[in-house]
Amino acid sequence: MPNQRRISSKVVGGLILIGFLLMLTACGGGTPSAPVAAKGKAAPVEKKAVVPPKPAEKPEAAKKEEPEYAYNPAGKPDPFKPFIQLTPTKAGAKGVPLTPLQRYETSQLKLVAIIAAREGNVALVEDSAGKGYFLKKGTAIGMSDGKVTQILKDRVVIQEFEQGITGQTKQIEVLLYLYRPEEEGTAP
Repeated sequence: MPNQRRISSKVVGGLILIGFLLMLTACGGGTPSAPVAAKGKAAPVEKKAVVPPKPAEKPEAAKKEEPEYAYNPAGKPDPFKPFIQLTPTKAGAKGVPLTPLQRYETSQLKLVAIIAAREGNVALVEDSAGKGYFLKKGTAIGMSDGKVTQILKDRVVIQEFEQGITGQTKQIEVLLYLYRPEEEGTAP
């Protein structure tokens, strides 16, 4: 038992020491910020030297030393314009609203059927959502100002205008097949 009392008294003594140290640090147990005056004597007050304000420098002198920068955009590209200028299709430029067929690329449309008629063949194309559209000769189609030029028994011929990298516009022919050319030999 005497062994247990020693341990417990050591533990209690250590806890008291830790508590005392915590109280000292919490109370700011460091050196006081101002010297404490003895009883009856007032602490001498330190006088701060008053520095007279410097005369303000003339802003004109500062401007003359550093030339003012002015941006001159002449001959420089506008950093906020895109590098590639996308020109609107001719139908959109005229103020005429685009048809639903002019909002798709021709490669996004699938030729589903061709109907033979006296007035001319009529084709049925389908978009990726499954919505169908009828095509006749002269129908505007595609985002590249395309027009249907021919509707044959197995394909539709579309003339489009493509703008190259140099800005030159050339006319291309796009074909939409009812069956792909490699599928012609197989029966559906």
